[in-house]
Amino acid sequence: MALSSMTGFARSHGVSGTYVWSWELKSVNAKGLDLRMRLPTGWDAVEVPVRRRGAEALSRGNVYVTLTVKREGVTPMVRINEPVLDAVLAAMKNLTGRVDAEAPRLDGVLGLKGVIDVIDEEEDENTRAAAEAAVVAGFDVALSGLTEMRKHEGKAIGDVLGERLKEIAALAKRADAAPGRKAEAIKARLAEQIAALLQTSDRFDADRLHQEAILIATKADIREELDRLGSHVAQARRLMSEGGAIGRRLDFLAQELNREANTLCAKANDVELTNIGLELKSVVEQFREQVQNLE
Repeated sequence: MALSSMTGFARSHGVSGTYVWSWELKSVNAKGLDLRMRLPTGWDAVEVPVRRRGAEALSRGNVYVTLTVKREGVTPMVRINEPVLDAVLAAMKNLTGRVDAEAPRLDGVLGLKGVIDVIDEEEDENTRAAAEAAVVAGFDVALSGLTEMRKHEGKAIGDVLGERLKEIAALAKRADAAPGRKAEAIKARLAEQIAALLQTSDRFDADRLHQEAILIATKADIREELDRLGSHVAQARRLMSEGGAIGRRLDFLAQELNREANTLCAKANDVELTNIGLELKSVVEQFREQVQNLE
């Protein structure tokens, strides 16, 4: 399966009978999947199938879904709201003789809010059902476009992640080969430090210093960190080759890579290893930032 980004955009539009509709889908990064829908009044019937299709196709992301529907080529109908008109006439009759004013004109009465409703020509159930089915099918088209765009973006992110993993592996190899981490180099530095201490005072116990030096040398060994870095890089490559919704798992691996980089910096006992560790932390952070965009 291909990698997929969480960002994308797509549109679709069509006509069914007298209805002209259009879908607009936009997705951005999120921890989970959230379909945020804006539907016109009276089109709630399409929400359930649309949500189901979205959940089947997508795993993560805030997805903003907007439906626009217009009805064209329909003769408007004027309908008098009889209850409202009766209430207005009753109020006018009640005020007759109590208010010094001219008698109301017909245009004034009809101009009152709610007295006249302008509505579209009524439709039959079959026509409306066909329009709803066409709108849902149109969502499938837009959703397909969105997933394709997310996959295209995912491929680009995958290429970048692959390069970052190569850099991490190369830095780990450099750290492994660094002269400063060799046992001889560590032993020589510690011997120099012990000799300097013994020269400053005769109160130091040479045997005790030797034991402490062994402990320090053991703690300074980064073999375990290098092995774990290699393991995490291999696992990340395996996940990327499998594809699919692997964003969360890669994010966990990015945290583990960062942990090993921090430990390597803490254990570094010379300038070269420190510089390698800092560079490693920078590359791991770049890796993590890109992972945040994956589904």
